[in-house]
Amino acid sequence: MTVSNFAELGLTERLLRALKEAQYTTPTPIQQRGIPLLLQGMDLLGIAQTGTGKTAAFTLPLLHNLDEDGVQLKPKMVRALILAPTRELALQISDSIKTYGRHMGLRHTVVMGGVGHRPQIDALRRGVDILVATPGRLLDHIAQGRIDLRQCEYLILDEADRMFDMGFIRDVRKIVALLPDERQTLLFSATMPGEVAKLANEILYEPVRVEIAAKTVAVESIEQRVHHMEKAEKRDFLAKLLQTRELEKVIVFTRTKRGADQVVKRLSKEGVNAQALHGNKSQSQRQRALDAFRSGRLRVLVATDLAARGLDVDDISHVINYELPNEPESYVHRIGRTARAGADGIAISLCDNSERQQLRAIEKLLKRSLDVVGEAPIDPMPKSGKKHNNGASRTVPKSRKRRRPRQQRYEQRAA
Repeated sequence: MTVSNFAELGLTERLLRALKEAQYTTPTPIQQRGIPLLLQGMDLLGIAQTGTGKTAAFTLPLLHNLDEDGVQLKPKMVRALILAPTRELALQISDSIKTYGRHMGLRHTVVMGGVGHRPQIDALRRGVDILVATPGRLLDHIAQGRIDLRQCEYLILDEADRMFDMGFIRDVRKIVALLPDERQTLLFSATMPGEVAKLANEILYEPVRVEIAAKTVAVESIEQRVHHMEKAEKRDFLAKLLQTRELEKVIVFTRTKRGADQVVKRLSKEGVNAQALHGNKSQSQRQRALDAFRSGRLRVLVATDLAARGLDVDDISHVINYELPNEPESYVHRIGRTARAGADGIAISLCDNSERQQLRAIEKLLKRSLDVVGEAPIDPMPKSGKKHNNGASRTVPKSRKRRRPRQQRYEQRAA
C-alpha cells in the first residue's frame, strides 16, 4: 500500500508539525513500510543504503513512542540508545532528532570521540531520553560509571556493516550485554556480511525484515565513466582532470587514509585546493573541511569510504573513484553522493590493472558496463566463478524478549 503523506502513518501531531515546517511531505518506501511496524513495538532488520530515508524511518517512531510513554528521567538514565560507526553519522542523526523533535522537549545528546568530555558528562549526569553514540567513547563513559543502561527500552544500530568494517562488533556486543532483555531493537545495514547476520540473530527477537533494493534507479541518472590506466599515471591524470572548471564540487574517493593524504599533497603541488576527510583527522578538522565543502569555499574533498558514509552535501557535480572500492556496494554509495534530489551527476572511475576484478564486480551489481573513455584494456579479466555466502543460521536466543505491547506497559505503570 502506497502512503502519500506522513499523517497516514499514525504519527503524533507534534511530529507532523515539525515535518511540515521542515517541508518533508511524502514518506520514502522504507518509512512507509517501517514506521507502522515500529509504532507497534516490533523488532526490525532494515537492509537499506544511505539516502533511502532510513534515519527518519527510525527517529520518527522513536520520538513518537518516547513522547507517549511519558517516563520521568532520572540521573544517568538513558531511555533510547542509537549506535553509529562514525562521528559524522552520529551528528547527522542528532540533527535529525533536533529537526523532528523540536516540539517535544525530549532530551538527547551525542557521545563521540574527538571532542571534549565535559559537555557530554554534564548531559549524561542529568539523564537523556535519547543517546546517540559511537561505541568506543560510549564504553569509556560506561567504564567511568556515567551511564545507566538498565532502563534503556530502545536500541538502534545504524550501518552495522560499517561497524564490522571498523572493528566495532566486539564493542557492540559488550554494550548490548548491559541492556535489558525486554526492549525494542532495530538493526540497519546496507549489506549483510556473515558477522552482521550473526549479530542480528543474537540481538533481534522475531524481527520484521524490511529490505530496500539498491539504488539502481538512482544510479541510472548518473553518467558513469571509467578510464583505464597504469597505477603510476593516476596522480597526474587526476590533477589535470581537476583543472577543468566544469568539475564544480567534487569528492575524490581513496581506499586508505594514507592514500587520501597523498592525493591532497599532490593536488596542492598542482595548485588544486583540496582537503582530506578521514578517521585520523580530529573532529574539528573534519567539521571545518565539511563546512568549507558545503559552503563552496572548498571545491575538492578527498575522502575514504568510512569518513564519507552518510555524507549529505548538496550540489556535488562529480564523484571521482581514484581507487575502486573492494566491495561493489561501496561504489553505489560513493556515486550516490552526486545526482541528489533529482539533479544530474557524473561519476568518473580510474581503473588500473590490479582493480579489474573490482570493476567486473561493480558492473555485475549494476547489470551494466561503465562507459569506457579512451582505450580499453587488451586482456579482459576472466570471470570468476567464486560464490560468496553471506548467510547465517537463523537462531533466536531464548533470553531475548520483545517489549510488551504499549497498552500493557501503560496498565502496569498505572497499577
